[in-house]
Amino acid sequence: MSNIFQSELPAEMRIERALPGIQPLEMSDWLRVDDAYAAQMRMRSKLMTGKGHAVRAAVQGSEAAIQETLDLTIKQIQTLEGFHFDGGQMRCPDGRLVDLTGDPLYVMGHLIQEDICILEKPRGSDEHILSAAILCFPSHWTLSEKIGKPMGRIHEPVADYDENIRRRVQRLFDGVKVDRPLWRFNRAYAGASLFQPRLEKDYEPTDLEASRDFLRSERQCLIRLPKSQAVVFSIHTYVIDLRSA
Repeated sequence: MSNIFQSELPAEMRIERALPGIQPLEMSDWLRVDDAYAAQMRMRSKLMTGKGHAVRAAVQGSEAAIQETLDLTIKQIQTLEGFHFDGGQMRCPDGRLVDLTGDPLYVMGHLIQEDICILEKPRGSDEHILSAAILCFPSHWTLSEKIGKPMGRIHEPVADYDENIRRRVQRLFDGVKVDRPLWRFNRAYAGASLFQPRLEKDYEPTDLEASRDFLRSERQCLIRLPKSQAVVFSIHTYVIDLRSA
């Protein structure tokens, strides 16, 4: 049985970088399949079946951006080893067949390891809002509390997320260009579970360093969609079991 934890971090994510660590991304390197793909996809399928209300959300009017994101996802995975069309469905690297005609957010959730958050900037607003997401592996936040909220409100429990940082983050989202995606990564010690939702009222930053047995790192990518102009924020979650390192 394949391990739900990755054996190691990618080389480019082992380097210390000053925050926020934003770097250019080659579009061909957006989505990845790693050694934990099969096990993580089994967990994603289980979460989408049993906790769909907790891992999938969308606001009214986000349908076009969601579909555009799915179309881009399908286009990209065809360039990755192990994906190919099979009778109108997509055959995945672990052998599963995924029906591409269902709910687009769930389809993405069944195809790729990455969680997908879609952010759109409503007319007349100065901030992007979280308009849709398939989020199976949250790290200390709960989708139902964040959906439809602007970036500043989403990060409200984080003490260091002040007005200056809010403006800097918004400038970053405004500056993402079509065909010029960006990426960054973070690292933190965390528990073994990939599914770690947490309500704002229970947020306690000291808990994030509670366990040093597991290293959790998120590879976060920002992509501007050409039609809807939404920004796709994808999260590929790596967890390394340091006890076996």
